[in-house]
Amino acid sequence: MPNDVTWRDAGIRSPWLRLLSRAGAGAARLGLAPSLAPEALLAAARRETGLDDFGAPEFREGLAVLADSLEREADLSPLGRVVIRGQLVRNLATRLRVLDWAKRHPEVREERIAPPFVILGLPRTGTTLLSFLLDLDPRSRSLRAWEAEQPVPPPELATVAEDPRIAATAKRLADGDRVMPWLPAMHPMGATLPTECVTLFMLEFRSLQIETQARVPCYRAWLERADMRPAFALHRLVLQILQSRLPTERWALKTPQYLWCLPALREAYPDARLIWTHRDPVPVVASVASLNQAFYRTWARRADPLVTGAYWSSHMAEAVGRGLAFDAAQGGRPWCHHVRYAELMKDPLGAVEAIYGAFGEPVSDLHRRRMEAWMRDRPQSAFGRHRYDLADFALERDALDRAYAAYRERFGVPREA
Repeated sequence: MPNDVTWRDAGIRSPWLRLLSRAGAGAARLGLAPSLAPEALLAAARRETGLDDFGAPEFREGLAVLADSLEREADLSPLGRVVIRGQLVRNLATRLRVLDWAKRHPEVREERIAPPFVILGLPRTGTTLLSFLLDLDPRSRSLRAWEAEQPVPPPELATVAEDPRIAATAKRLADGDRVMPWLPAMHPMGATLPTECVTLFMLEFRSLQIETQARVPCYRAWLERADMRPAFALHRLVLQILQSRLPTERWALKTPQYLWCLPALREAYPDARLIWTHRDPVPVVASVASLNQAFYRTWARRADPLVTGAYWSSHMAEAVGRGLAFDAAQGGRPWCHHVRYAELMKDPLGAVEAIYGAFGEPVSDLHRRRMEAWMRDRPQSAFGRHRYDLADFALERDALDRAYAAYRERFGVPREA
């Protein structure tokens, strides 16, 4: 029987990694810690790829703000510094490769992106399950974890099943699970499973992804007012590159970050089929705080759960407030399909059928049979259960109820026990 996990289970568990962490601490004391300075990161990406055209310069502002916030606010451990620096260099290297590929294959920009399904609910509201189920439709395809990390060269239909990047991503995720054995119960991931579009937004350094691993308040404040159009332009280009060699009828996309930037999403994909998942904000905030506190506890020297609770409570409220404002601006016109968490958990197939019906399509028999097989073979508790408690983060149900009262009322979101 899988175990329950909480954020208290987080930390460096591997003896080898503890040794590496101590070595990193020694290097830091000697002034040899890897640099997070933007120019050092850019230089490392150039060395890795042999390329030097980063494209339009707008990304540099986000990179600079993020690097400064990581340096001054995140309190990274020596090992956390190595891990996050590696991620940033990979993001820059991927950006170089994507732009180089588009330059050498200009025809990819002519690829038409058909109206995609876009899931945009808050984290921990059933978005992962729903993305898995939509991905089972033979007419759709999701952004896979391995191809989001290494989209160039785009996988080809004849060889995609044996692409060595799948094994490389699977190994990296398995190594991560050994370091963070609590992670599969909190947020299951896999090389060939659907992943979030925040991975692509990181190519423009306008992404929530880094906030789940390090607390960066100044970067968060910058991101909340940043123009997301450059991020969506690069997002579209990656989808065009991927479908140029692996055709699809449409995409099924997902990330909670969409809720923060609905006008930019609508501008980038005006015909997208939007799906907003709804759940009682009280367990949502507690679960998000617990998941991110587990990451902070792993990669930072110190991680105060009370600070984490306040950080993510206000962050989630900002997202919901923006969603409510966008909804109000539509003047009562329907602009998305709403899915309630309780209904999705009770009848996942029925929820998907309702989504398709809302957009004028039936669910095919093959899609239904695939969903039935998935739900039978992969129960929600396959990797254990994530347990969380408001009290760990000094959060109070009454205060959260008041903060989200307008949201509950507008969308009829029930309270959970």
